[in-house]
Amino acid sequence: MRKSVGSLEKNTPESPSAAWMDLDAIASATMTSEDEAHPLEHAITAGAAGGWKASVLGVQVIRFTFDTPKTVKRVRLVFKEEAKERSQEFALVAILRPEVRKEIVRQQWGFSPGGSTTEVEDYTVDLSDVVGLELTIDPGRHDQTVFATLESIQVA
Repeated sequence: MRKSVGSLEKNTPESPSAAWMDLDAIASATMTSEDEAHPLEHAITAGAAGGWKASVLGVQVIRFTFDTPKTVKRVRLVFKEEAKERSQEFALVAILRPEVRKEIVRQQWGFSPGGSTTEVEDYTVDLSDVVGLELTIDPGRHDQTVFATLESIQVA
């Protein structure tokens, strides 16, 4: 067994190798809907409360288009639901060229106000020449009476 004692570099946004991109400055965003009280800026700004919320029920899509192609090493998503029990599914796709899409992940999660209220997904990837990211959220899978939400998204 090979062992060493010492500090390990943490994979945090503060470390230079994992610095979060300023999505507000380097990308444009389009989405299928947006609640005026919960704009997308709340999900991409560190320390902002409330995150993003859709203004209409059902499946929602948020697409970030980068001003110039980027190398993406990490994507962190946080979803919160404290009021209603529901099953959610989301898919995260990297757009490498307009005709080339690479699914990073498709994930289902069950929220329960008495138990699981926060979903944190942190993915390490190695993608070059990414021109965009697309997040599709189906907030209720079998219940179309709920709104999609996104507490935060960070990309490094």
